[in-house]
Amino acid sequence: MAYYRDSDCPHCHGQKTVKFDKIACPNCGSAELSPARQFNLMFKTHFGPSEDSAAEVYLRPETAQGIFVNFDNVISTTRVKLPFGIGQIGKAFRNEITTGNFIFRSREFEQMELEFFVKKEDSERWYEYWVDERFNWYKKLGIRSKNLRLRPHEKDELAHYAKACTDVEYKFPFGWSELEGIADRQTFDLDQHIQASGKKLAFFETETNTHIVPAVVESSAGVDRTILTVLCDAYWEDTEHDRVVLRLNPKLAPTKVAILPLVNRDGMPEIAEAIFHDVKKHFAAFYDQAGSIGRRYRRQDEAGTPFGITIDSQTLQDGSVTLRDRDTLEQIRLPKDNIVKVLREKLAL
Repeated sequence: MAYYRDSDCPHCHGQKTVKFDKIACPNCGSAELSPARQFNLMFKTHFGPSEDSAAEVYLRPETAQGIFVNFDNVISTTRVKLPFGIGQIGKAFRNEITTGNFIFRSREFEQMELEFFVKKEDSERWYEYWVDERFNWYKKLGIRSKNLRLRPHEKDELAHYAKACTDVEYKFPFGWSELEGIADRQTFDLDQHIQASGKKLAFFETETNTHIVPAVVESSAGVDRTILTVLCDAYWEDTEHDRVVLRLNPKLAPTKVAILPLVNRDGMPEIAEAIFHDVKKHFAAFYDQAGSIGRRYRRQDEAGTPFGITIDSQTLQDGSVTLRDRDTLEQIRLPKDNIVKVLREKLAL
């Protein structure tokens, strides 16, 4: 089957034309298209010093195939029982015909996938389970529920082997876009490997003394898209307080707490540094004494640091410090000896 890009239309870009019945440019409606050309969506290279056809190899277009290739090794070495899952993360490569749609159509990307192997008759139950689990995972990252949705595939858009598929989508400023797909792929993947390799890729169930080719429920997500979503959802322009805030979930924030002496004198920096060296044993901490306290707060707000500890004149009197919350701007006093305990509770670590 030949596929044509929008740019192939001669009315749009003036290329040599061939007329095809009932095929039209989606931009201008013309049926005059360029001659059919061969497209390969996989990157081809050569393995070894020779560049003949026998040395041709391809970069993987998805990470999941390695799981199926190693299926027999996994079950023979780990002695797992159904149901069980194999997950991995890594680079995938696709020779996209057109790029430019930001990170949503790139030739190299990071992918994380889970292949969950089940008995065929149990696939529907596990499919529903993983749809819920994966949707809730995004919410646990701190992404707001109002910007997330599940979109089940219609029958006419399902892959021929899939019994069901649901996408997790996020509402970006440019519209809804897919973050992850969860699919009930039945036994298709292992069946194809069995057919191509001639090897028996089956799970032996000792209770029934039978060999079972498991069905698989697959979760396939883009790491790059997830990171973009977390950053996009966390970005907040707080006009009431004239600041920009990165409202990252505290568990995801690269820095958990900033230690800030109010002024650079009266022994405050020394106390602040001592607190910093103690706190950083437990959390990712940042020390800053340059500039006004307001500017330092704003810098940490933009970096997504959820909490700030300020050492001020009252610290010199009673040993207490101010704990500032990034999102609510609430400030409370607490003894400096309780900083680690209170932060651990607030960070739920």
